[in-house]
Amino acid sequence: MRDALGREATDAERYDAVARAAALVVIDHYSTSFTLATRLLGPRVRDHVRTVYALVRIADEIVDGPGRAGAGDETGLRRLVDAFESETIAAVASGFSTDLIIHAFASTARECGIQEGLIRPFFDAMRTDVTVTTHDAASHGTYVHGSAEVVGLMCLQVFLNAGRHRTLTAPAHLRAGARHLGAAFQDINFLRDADHDRQVLGRDYLGGDDATVRAATLDRIRRDLNVAARAIPDLPPDCRRAVVAAHQLFAALARRLEAGGSGRASVPNSHKALIALRASFGGTAREVTA
Repeated sequence: MRDALGREATDAERYDAVARAAALVVIDHYSTSFTLATRLLGPRVRDHVRTVYALVRIADEIVDGPGRAGAGDETGLRRLVDAFESETIAAVASGFSTDLIIHAFASTARECGIQEGLIRPFFDAMRTDVTVTTHDAASHGTYVHGSAEVVGLMCLQVFLNAGRHRTLTAPAHLRAGARHLGAAFQDINFLRDADHDRQVLGRDYLGGDDATVRAATLDRIRRDLNVAARAIPDLPPDCRRAVVAAHQLFAALARRLEAGGSGRASVPNSHKALIALRASFGGTAREVTA
């Protein structure tokens, strides 16, 4: 294996490359929309963002997928989450893990300045999924921060710091935009998946399913998307197109959810392609109106 200059890769570089490839496999198999958006990222940041989402995806599979089935009970499931968190924190400190997905994330975290203050709230949210079945306003806010807002902040760290010689501190308005965009994505997913969450997982993330709760959630989504839209123009150019595409994709989902209808809301592939095309030619993230 050789690099772009024809130099033979070291063992460490080869292992890093394999770990990044493993993260890409995870993303390609779980999210077509996310895969489409990441293709619009510049090469400086693309693989790093994929490693963040691969770690998040595997953690989700622990609490909601085969991990739940294999754990046996709540105690076993919590042990799995705790072990995954411990290995992640240790890998960020040491720079190595035998788990390829964790290793890829740790490499990104070390380069881009993703600290424990962003990692631990995410795993706290995953532990919440082990025991909490119904959320109120307070627990919803805490859960969304840990499961989504900090992921947006991790990506912001990548956008600002990947490939740099020093770690930059994100300005407040970009941090706000990242948090609000993550929150909007999460609430949209809660609305889309409400039937599955209640009937299969036995969870209610929104504190009810009546028209009042639904309207309040859609209002919150609009506000979050609009805060994010105002911050996106100040992102680095090689990140902006992908974030615009993701924002506009979820704005389209929000409009479909507001329109009602039966079944799980989705955006047709032709519309996704149009959103990506517009973003690639410099389209902007438009604010969402009621």
